[in-house]
Amino acid sequence: MSESHTPSLLQPALVPGCLFNGDWIRGSGLVDPVVEPATGEPLMYCAMADADDVAAACRSAALAQPAWAALGPRERAQIFRKAAEVAEGNFAELALYVARETGGALFKGEHEVREAIVLLHQAAGLLSQPHGLVLPSAAGRLSYARRQPHGVVGVISPFNFPLILSLRSVAPALAVGNAVVLKPDPQTPVSGGFLIARLLEEAGLPKGLLHVLPGRADAGEALCRHPDVRMIAFTGSTGAGRKVAAVAGEHLKKVALELGGKNPLIILEDADLDLAASNAAWGAWLHQGQICMASGLILAHESIAASLTRKLADKARALSVGNAARGEAVLGPLINPRQLQRLHAIVSDSLQAGARLEAGGEYEQLFYRPTVLSGVRPGMRVFEEELFGPVAAVVSFTTDEEAVELANRTEYGLSAAVISASVGRAMAIGERLNCGLLHINDQTVADECSNPFGGRGASGNGGSVGGPADWDEYSQWQWVTVKNTAPQYPF
Repeated sequence: MSESHTPSLLQPALVPGCLFNGDWIRGSGLVDPVVEPATGEPLMYCAMADADDVAAACRSAALAQPAWAALGPRERAQIFRKAAEVAEGNFAELALYVARETGGALFKGEHEVREAIVLLHQAAGLLSQPHGLVLPSAAGRLSYARRQPHGVVGVISPFNFPLILSLRSVAPALAVGNAVVLKPDPQTPVSGGFLIARLLEEAGLPKGLLHVLPGRADAGEALCRHPDVRMIAFTGSTGAGRKVAAVAGEHLKKVALELGGKNPLIILEDADLDLAASNAAWGAWLHQGQICMASGLILAHESIAASLTRKLADKARALSVGNAARGEAVLGPLINPRQLQRLHAIVSDSLQAGARLEAGGEYEQLFYRPTVLSGVRPGMRVFEEELFGPVAAVVSFTTDEEAVELANRTEYGLSAAVISASVGRAMAIGERLNCGLLHINDQTVADECSNPFGGRGASGNGGSVGGPADWDEYSQWQWVTVKNTAPQYPF
């Protein structure tokens, strides 16, 4: 990133080859360029943490954690409120950096920073909630359950919404008394890690409680294996999540998995077609479709499928593609060539299998045109696989029962939505869908931070993060009983 565009808050994080352990230290491993997807130019040069770096961070975090857990809740909460103030004061700088590093539109970067501020305030709010329960027990005995931190929590986060998807674990995990070792995706180390470190450093977080170690799979495996880490919070692909679960499970760690999705948007024949097309386009193409909640299947009643497809194709042809962070287009690039080639292979294979190309299907550099495929059927790659690209796959159905069967014909179970003029009918369909997130008269991409967020099956291991779920995820119960004197037992 050129000096003229360097956010002053982030300057310590942009020194080549640095890691964060409470201080900005020189990494011992390789240093790789972090490339802006829209331009191909390096934004900064980032150290790749290795297993030794991870081990040192875990040991340091374990030593720092007890004093943090013993600190009063008001003192801890104040740090998160101060971090939110710092984010607000540097909003424009942070939003632009997030947009550039992720290849997103500026409004996407702004959204991430706004949600980060909400997450920080919610972390502070956790500490004003009850930390336990008084339980019924025999006369003369006090019985209660209290929540206690795990100790050290390892967080592994992805590239697509790195600030939100890192902070939604980091902030509540710290708030309830844990230390955190964070491994952001090496493609987005600042948005997913160093930015958070700077906010909390400026807010006065004691040293040693947060470590930020960008790295590859070997660093993630070391984090999952280290004995001082008692929980792993992972957000990413289902394939990588299975590996994380296997390694962490071998070492008896708690694992929270937020994985991929193949999310159905069901549009009934009584829907307003203009509104339905707007919802489908947003759900399929927002941030180039690189969202786990993206509307991966557009299930349209057979009587409206052709009309809806035409409207989607018109929208696809009208959307501009380019450097969205600089306001030159609505949609930006995909994150890297590997993702683009995988997406294009799925589209090409599906066309050979009988799908019809209504719009798009072309790319230049990392910029993939918003694409519409019709005639999509089970068995085609575009029906079966998570896309992580700007492709709207339209599938027609005849009955409500067929719509439910098609929607549930997947190993995933993250988000689903139904659009209809009849709310009762839409809710009846929704109740039969296998998903962790359900939206009636909306598309599939939604998260308000105050809601529990989690999927089923290949979309996650049944847990949730966010809102009322955070205490459950980032702490564990301890049962305590108290008597005035020890009783006399028969033995």
